[in-house]
Amino acid sequence: MYDFTYQKPASLPDAVKALGTEDAKALAGGMTFIPVLKQRLNKPSVVVDLAKLGLTGITVTGDTVTIGAMTTHETVANSAEVKRAIPGLADLAANIGDKEVRHRGTIGGSLANNDPSACYPSALLALGGTVKTDRRTISADDYFQGMFTTALEPDEVITEVSFPIPQKAAYAKFRNPASRYAMVGVFVAKGPKGVRVAITGAGQNGVFRHAGLEAALAANWSADACKGVSTPADGLNSDIHASAEYRAHLIGVMAGRAVTAAG
Repeated sequence: MYDFTYQKPASLPDAVKALGTEDAKALAGGMTFIPVLKQRLNKPSVVVDLAKLGLTGITVTGDTVTIGAMTTHETVANSAEVKRAIPGLADLAANIGDKEVRHRGTIGGSLANNDPSACYPSALLALGGTVKTDRRTISADDYFQGMFTTALEPDEVITEVSFPIPQKAAYAKFRNPASRYAMVGVFVAKGPKGVRVAITGAGQNGVFRHAGLEAALAANWSADACKGVSTPADGLNSDIHASAEYRAHLIGVMAGRAVTAAG
């Protein structure tokens, strides 16, 4: 690692102020950021630890589930409230990485990083959720802007994430056998915003909605409906683990499994 100044502010305004320093970076769970520092892929002048800001907790009010940005994956996975309201979201969290990652990684950190194979972005986009920061609320459709790119400003801090409670929703992913990241992950949801389908792990530009699957499932909510929808390989990832064509095939398979899981 390079040398840097470490700060652990006790208030949100102090954290925002610290992040205003040139080349400052926020530290949430550190599951991506610490390896990046070790590999010398980033050279921040200041690392701002968000652990003392109190941005944790889960509340269900009316038709919305709200989760604090520093809430860990393990907490989401084991929350009785999340399991009742959006079981597909709890299941998604329960299958992120391994036990160590789930106990340290946070929902806010995942969404701020916007890794193209991360699981949470697909849930936020498919459920039509919102990201609340220290200064505004951003809809999922406006939040994601490409691989590792979001609408966040450099000194902007996610405080909580809200999800409308759907009628049905589920997530299915084809996991890399070593790291368990999503080579292809599909989150399907049927709720107040209609039928929405979000794909992670497959697109070169990160998470995206699948219009063809949404139209097919709006007409016929069944796994069979997914079989008639083709996905162009153009714009999909191709690497040593899977070709773009194979990922295109997996999108339909995972979509069908997610619909079956949703019921």
